[in-house]
Amino acid sequence: MRNTAKITTAVLAAGALTLGLSACGSGDDSASDTSGPLVVAATPVPHAEILNYVKDNLAKEEGLDLEVKEFTDYVTPNTATEDGSVGANYFQTEPYLEDFNKKNGTHLKSVASVHLEPLGLYSKKADKADDLKNGATVAVPNDTVTEARALQLLAANGLLTLKEGVGTSATTADITENPKNLKFKELEAAQTPRSLDDVDAAVINGNYALEADLKPAEDALVLESPEDNPNVNLLVVKEGNEDDPRVKKLAKLLTSDEVKKFIEDEYAGSVIASF
Repeated sequence: MRNTAKITTAVLAAGALTLGLSACGSGDDSASDTSGPLVVAATPVPHAEILNYVKDNLAKEEGLDLEVKEFTDYVTPNTATEDGSVGANYFQTEPYLEDFNKKNGTHLKSVASVHLEPLGLYSKKADKADDLKNGATVAVPNDTVTEARALQLLAANGLLTLKEGVGTSATTADITENPKNLKFKELEAAQTPRSLDDVDAAVINGNYALEADLKPAEDALVLESPEDNPNVNLLVVKEGNEDDPRVKKLAKLLTSDEVKKFIEDEYAGSVIASF
């Protein structure tokens, strides 16, 4: 039976950011007590699914007591890891992690690279990217790093041109050419799949696409290439906890042949192992 707890409201996510950072050092002792279970925060798909595969099939033999907590936002897992409410998290990319640390004064560090979820452009009104009409509205995630990633995806597929060198800091202000006069609607990443009925297209994170029963490898108009892609998803801990034996066991299991096969069989190219 899965031990999960879903936290869904934006209010709680915002509150956790304030309370979590102010309570740094006064969190749950479960994160520092290496004799107890390792509690890992994760978004439901595919992260919690992968963790639960590890929990149900691999952890016992490795001597790892693993507990999975599900969250549906991109803030609470990091604040919970920072304040010690959980011992690790698994949901984010390196650019997002670096940006979060910089903006929030957190001390989080990657300990393993596990998989890539290609970002994709989806639409209920167009069968291919070129079919988007002039002046079409495209929903994009509103966090700094993922919005830049979305714009880079559109640029890589000829829908717009960005200033040279903007990389992971790209914003709509960096668009130099916009031949279809696309308009952009910035939304919380989790809301982008729900926007498909209201916009002409949406750039959606792989995990949220899967939760919405979209198949990135089949349904995306355009999809990120995995080649030399820096946006792999990470197992993350608070700095200083890298040597926790439970974390080391989990990192080993998440990058095992068994997990690679599970990812290949379960997600059919919509999630790609990065090891």
